[in-house]
Amino acid sequence: MVRTPGVRARGAAHGRNGTAGPRGRPGHRALVAALTACTGEPGAHGTPRESGTSRARACAKGTFTWSPVTTRDRLTGVSRPERLGEGGGALRNPVRRVCTPVPSVRADGPAPPAAEVLFSLGKVAGETDSEAPALAEAGDTWAFTDPGQRAPALGEGRVTPREAGTYHQYAGVREVSADFRHTCPDGRTVSGRAPTWTADVAGVTGCAERPDTALAREAARHACVPAETDAEPPSPSP
Repeated sequence: MVRTPGVRARGAAHGRNGTAGPRGRPGHRALVAALTACTGEPGAHGTPRESGTSRARACAKGTFTWSPVTTRDRLTGVSRPERLGEGGGALRNPVRRVCTPVPSVRADGPAPPAAEVLFSLGKVAGETDSEAPALAEAGDTWAFTDPGQRAPALGEGRVTPREAGTYHQYAGVREVSADFRHTCPDGRTVSGRAPTWTADVAGVTGCAERPDTALAREAARHACVPAETDAEPPSPSP
């Protein structure tokens, strides 16, 4: 039986039915991953790639236009498979990182601070509940708008199988991303991209099963190495 992943917004517990209700405001972490490498580039940690004086030239009263928001689950860690006997039990192999997302809002010119970009994205994506025109005027803070948020720790929210089999744990993040255009009152524009994330995901599945989500399938490609290779065999749990 495939265990579907638990999805956790900040402060919510992992579950086994694919969802978990948030405690507190949802989506309260910001993380950006490059589309292919899952790492930041120069100008990471929420700072658009621009010259040292570009920030001063970014207009303060511009408006954002966004492309349709897209979401995807990205694998961040997976464990080696291990065998469990009758009745299942706790999995002990550590979840090892395969991707370390790094915050980065990228723009092709002078842009507002990354936190303001993410605040605008949050309003479009339904993650920042505010009618304020800018974060500086919102009178509140959201981790969604914090470009310095770190990737979630691995190995939290472990799921315990209750049946015999060979299993592996996996972890991931749910990304939210969109392209933006920022237009100043004088007609100047700047374009960029702002990915972030709103939940971390944990799950467990077996190599003999057919995973039912894209994230679980990706984890299986990492963990369930064909027998003809020289990879280490699954480790038995005590």
